[in-house]
Amino acid sequence: QVHLVQSGGGLVQAGGSLRLSCVASVGTVTSFSMGWFRRAPGKGREFVAAIIWSTNYTDYADSVKGRFTISGDKAKNTVFLQMNSLKPEDTAVYYCNGKKGGDPRATFGSWGQGTQVTVSS
Repeated sequence: QVHLVQSGGGLVQAGGSLRLSCVASVGTVTSFSMGWFRRAPGKGREFVAAIIWSTNYTDYADSVKGRFTISGDKAKNTVFLQMNSLKPEDTAVYYCNGKKGGDPRATFGSWGQGTQVTVSS
């Protein structure tokens, strides 16, 4: 059984920062890319950021570009999301994602357990 275990998150005031971490117990399911999605209250799961290991290419949703940074270590099956200048609209449950191939922005693959991020105004 594959596990993507997340840590980090919590409550922060607007303008603050948080860092999320995710480590996969099995490297094959994250061999192509790892990334982050989020689900805000009343909304569907949306893409946040991803890193493609073969090229270290990073991709971001427009809503977080310039504020969030994704990084990681493929050899350690680990990915991080540094979130700066947080806004109340960033409030959501954040999910780590791993893929063996395909579009990093698509909502398939292996998932972490989810971590609540709450930004107060």
